[in-house]
Formats: sequence, structure tokens, C-alpha cells
Amino acid sequence: MLLLVFAGLATALLWRALDLQVLNEDFLQQQGAARYLRVVEMPAHRGAITDRHGQPLAISSPVDSVWANPGELLASGESLAPLARLLGLDAAALHRRLEQRASREFVYIKRHVTPELGEQVQSLGLPGVALQREYRRFYPAGEVAAHVVGFTNVDDIGQEGMELAYDDWLRGDPGAKRVVKDRLGRIIDDVESLREPKPGEALTLSIDRRLQYLAYRELKTAVTEHGARAAALVMLDAQTGEVLAMVNQPAYNPNNRAEISGGRYRNRAVTDSFEPASTLKPFAVLAALESGAYGPDSIINTSPGVMRVDGHTVRDPRDYGRIDVATVIEKSSNVGVARMALNIEADAIWGLLLRLGLGAPTGTTFPGEAGGSISGMPPRSSIDRAALAYGYGVAVTPLQLAQAYTVLAADGIKRPVSFLKLDQAPVGERILDAQSVRRVRGMMEAVVSDTGTASRAQIPGYRVAGKTGTAKKAVAGGYSDNRYVALFAGMAPASAPRLVLVVVVDEPVEDYYGGKVAAPIFAKVMGGALRLLNVPPDDVSSLQHALATRRDA
Repeated sequence: MLLLVFAGLATALLWRALDLQVLNEDFLQQQGAARYLRVVEMPAHRGAITDRHGQPLAISSPVDSVWANPGELLASGESLAPLARLLGLDAAALHRRLEQRASREFVYIKRHVTPELGEQVQSLGLPGVALQREYRRFYPAGEVAAHVVGFTNVDDIGQEGMELAYDDWLRGDPGAKRVVKDRLGRIIDDVESLREPKPGEALTLSIDRRLQYLAYRELKTAVTEHGARAAALVMLDAQTGEVLAMVNQPAYNPNNRAEISGGRYRNRAVTDSFEPASTLKPFAVLAALESGAYGPDSIINTSPGVMRVDGHTVRDPRDYGRIDVATVIEKSSNVGVARMALNIEADAIWGLLLRLGLGAPTGTTFPGEAGGSISGMPPRSSIDRAALAYGYGVAVTPLQLAQAYTVLAADGIKRPVSFLKLDQAPVGERILDAQSVRRVRGMMEAVVSDTGTASRAQIPGYRVAGKTGTAKKAVAGGYSDNRYVALFAGMAPASAPRLVLVVVVDEPVEDYYGGKVAAPIFAKVMGGALRLLNVPPDDVSSLQHALATRRDA
């Protein structure tokens, strides 16, 4: 009997060994591996964003995120106070949060901590607490380029600007690997790679960071000086349509998400529209020249400096008398341009503005870009025709106005606007007669003369062509008498335009005329940009005069 018992036990042991080692080997190995083998994601860094010269505007850096298994951590009975103190959290609030999520196996405690802080968390040795490697986005230019570049959220997904527009291009594909983890969730060995991470693609913008800094500095200074509500500035390459600089005020720092709010991160240069006022007068004059009813030497009688149109009053600052077409632009005569508009076809100016692209987005695909507004039908009443000639009854964004002025700079050729660096200039489409455009551009140079409305836009050594604008803001029931938008749009060197610049200042205090508020900003930014780009002067005599004046002073 004793031998039979031992024989039975031996047989049972043999059977159990056979069952464990042969019959259920795969199942048991899987169960064992499940207790220490894990498949973890290998994060892929987001593609860098650089300016046209390769200077970084957005980069990704590896960081750690602290996570926990709430059930395991709470069951251990360990105090949460040291962990909360390290991470700058309230211990009681952290305990409540973990209790509410006790049924989960993965809960973030704090995202994106520095590697040094991550090591301190690991040194606590708390059960169920571990680190996960991620990437955080950093913006070296800070608020200087924030409105163009945009920012990502904590999950590295684009939220605004080019980060959002090209999110699929910039975002990488994460990889995966099988690892061995200890009971604290720490990786102690890599077993195999299942899928290699694929980094996101880099993006090269048309922005020149040097010009961006220059524009940001001058615009911010001017907004502070004039107590303005907001401001926007757009600089385009006149030959390619590339955006070389685009800044707004107020701005925000994308590296500090705590201060990001809707009113600050909106890129007003592409999302906000306004009535462009007198900055549209060069196009009204172009329409008059195209009609054949007027020539460069045509005389317009503006006396007595005021006229009635459909019961409305159109007035000039003073009586300019009988003036030619060039003087209409130089003095920014509302009466003169209104008389011209009423003497040509009703749809002449309206049709030209449509050809320029006003009333429709520029096609850059920038998130939230506004299309402005213009009537779907030519103006029927005389006052609507007159108002359209001096920039009312139509709304544009700063970017749209800048694109329209590149047509003047490029002798009548319209090119698409680009936020990306181009290898060569696009062919473009001719929409205006080159000779007429050059004539109007010459008239616009008088605006920046000592007798024009924008003498403060002068740049020593360079011929400048531009136009001021001072628009009353629309309010309920009409237009405000104390809220204005000051504008200046121009180009340089006028002999062969290289850059186009539009400055818009919203609700400046006291001085609100475009020639006093926006023109000086134009001069500082455009002058600095021409020097940075080594654009040769085309007006040496003015440069010599400026140098002589400086020596005498």
C-alpha cells in the first residue's frame, strides 16, 4: 500500500510537470510575461518650425510626465505628501483625485516635468508611480512670432497658427517596444522593438526672424506711446508674395500657457477686418484711369472743399480748389476722388476691388482667416459709389490690403500670399495695366513728400510710395466720432519695390491720423528692413541731405 501511494504521488507529479511544461506551456508563459512584460509607446518628436534662414521658431524637447496606478498607490498606504511637495501639488487634493479614479490603472499626476524632477520622483520609490517620456514644445522667439507660429496643447497637438494649419505635417508617428518592468513600473530591460517612431517633418516659414523682431519692437512701442487698443503689421515680399513679418498687439508668450487667452492669441492681421478708408484711393484713381475718362493731367474741381451726395456730406480738411489727379492722392481729397467715382461707370471701382481679391480670403489656409466683405452687386446709389472710392462700404484684413498693394508694387501682377518659404516667385496673374500702375505709384510718392499727408513715412536714401488712411469705426446707428483706425500702406524702394508694408493701429488716443500714428511705424520698420536686406538706396540725394543735417545738428 505504501509503495502504491508513492507510485501514485510520483505519477501525479509527472502528470503535473507534463501539464505545466508541455500541455499548457504557451498559456502559462503568456500569463507570466503579462506580469512583467509590457508594450510601451515610443513618442516621436514633432517637426521643427524654422524661419527662412533656418533659425528655430518651434522645437520639441524630451520631458517626463508623472503617472500612477491609483489602486496600487493607495493600497500601499504610503504618504502622498513628499510626492505632492515635489510636484507643487496639494496632498489632500491629490489623494481625492486618486480615490475618484481608483478603478483606473493609469492616471497622469503631472505632465511635462523636467528630467531632474523626474529623477527625484523616482527616488521616492512609491508603488504604482512611474514616469513616461514625452516631448514638450518650446518657442525660442516667444511672443515675437507667436501669432504666426501658434502653439500646441499639452498633448502636442496644434491649436493655433501654423502649428494648427500644418499639424498633420508636423506631427510624428509614435513607435512601440516590448519591455520588462519591475513592480514599481520602472523599465529595467528592453526586450524588442515593435515599431520605430517616425519624427514629424520640419516646416520652413517665409518669416525672417530679424524683420519679425524689428516689427514687433516698433509696433509694441507705438501701441504703448499712443495708448492704442490693438495693432497689426504685415510685411510682404513684393516680388514673391511671401510673408516676411507679421506681428500683432497685444501679444502672448506661447511658452507660458497660463497667460494664453482668446483676445491675445488672435492673429488680427488675418482675422480682423476694417474699413480701409483712404488707403483705397489709389485703386479708385486706377479705375478712373482705366475708364479713359481721366488722365494723369486731368483737373478736378474740389471747391469749396465740400459736396452733397444723396443728402450726405463729403468734405475735405480744406478747400484744395482745382487740382490734378496726382494732387487728389497727395492731399487725400475725398471730394476729388468722389467726383471721379461719380463720373465713371458704377461698377468700375467695385470691379477692380474684386479683381484685387477683396471680399475673399487670400488662400493661405491660415486658421481663422477672414475674407473681409464687399457688396455682391455694384453700388447703385451715388453716395455708395462715392464712399467706396474713399474706402468705406468695404472691409478688408491687413493681409488683404497688403496683397492688394503688392499688385501696385509688381506693376499690376497679382501673386498668391505664402507663409512658407518659396524656392522661386510664382508666375502670378496680370490684373492691371502696368503703365497705369506705374503712374499711380509715382503719384503715391508725393504722399510721402513734405507737402503730402505722410511726410513722417520718409526714409533717407529711399523713395517711398504709400497712402495714409484714417477710418472712423462703425458703431450702432452710424460711425463713431471718437474711435478711429489709423493706417498706412506703402512700398519701397518706389523705383523697383522690394517690400510692401501695412500698419494698422486700432483706436489710438489723441493723435489718430494715419500720417501721425501709422506712418512713423512704417518708416522705422521699412527703413530697418531695407538695411537688413541690403537693398541699395534709390534716392542718394535725400540720404546726403539727411547726413548733412545730422552733421550740422
